[in-house]
Amino acid sequence: MKAIVVTDQAAGTAGMRLVERPDPDVARLASLEGANYGDVVVQVHASGFTWDELEWPSTWIDRLGRDRTPSIPGHELAGVVTALSYGTAGLSVGERVFGLTDWTRDGTLAEYVVVEARNLAPLPGDVDFTTGAGLVMSGLTAWQGLFEHGRLRAGQSVLVHGAAGTVGSMAAQLAREAGAYVIGTGRAGGRQTALDFGAQEFVDLENDSLKDVGGVDLVFDVFGGDIGRQSAGLVRTGGTLVSVAGVPEARPAEGLAVDFVVMPDRTQLSEVVRRVRDGRLRTNIGNIATLDGAVAAFNPTKRARGKTVIRVRP
Repeated sequence: MKAIVVTDQAAGTAGMRLVERPDPDVARLASLEGANYGDVVVQVHASGFTWDELEWPSTWIDRLGRDRTPSIPGHELAGVVTALSYGTAGLSVGERVFGLTDWTRDGTLAEYVVVEARNLAPLPGDVDFTTGAGLVMSGLTAWQGLFEHGRLRAGQSVLVHGAAGTVGSMAAQLAREAGAYVIGTGRAGGRQTALDFGAQEFVDLENDSLKDVGGVDLVFDVFGGDIGRQSAGLVRTGGTLVSVAGVPEARPAEGLAVDFVVMPDRTQLSEVVRRVRDGRLRTNIGNIATLDGAVAAFNPTKRARGKTVIRVRP
């Protein structure tokens, strides 16, 4: 099968290479000897890639700290189940699925991937594979940040940093749909995009002052650093600063500060895709490339907007 592999951490995305790799050993997967209970093989139709995953230790080493290169990056996928491991239940061969793969196993920038069935959700037939792959990381991150860790409720106010980006635009939409008042931030050029994706106000981080926002119940932070430190001072009593940019460097005086790593969740994926089908939620996809063109797509000559999705199959 064709796959993108990485071997040199220092090279970053420029070190990606398209190679031939063996297909998953379906016969061994289905046997007692080779079984990882709960695994399925998925023929990948569309794949996503997170911009900083080549900085994650799990891209380069396994759970025991052993080198696992050449490794296949990418953890978001939409595709079709082609084989089940021994004892797997809940999915069937031929079923359309989407989801998030394990961090320390080969990923989805390939024609096939082996993934735990529990990490996948059914992809309805009226949602295309590109949309499905574009929903996974952004949808789960936004959902978990807002509702699991941020405990967002209707009538609250939320400050969404990077509201024109792939995760921020998803968070803005979900927060607005949940009945919150949404203030988005970002570069000046992202103002209209952020407003289109649900923000009711916009703060230009290059020219406006965050202090002028006043108090909010929840901050959804994708930046960290100085932006995160300033944001901690905006959280009202009992509110929460939720960070996907690492451990917050400052904490609200009378609130909580939480950082988290997104986790696969079938129920949450189903909730997100249901909102897409209802027209309440849109993906923020900027560039669609083929697997042959993936290396160039991840090394753009100009700033890319929106999520880059790789169509592995036409």
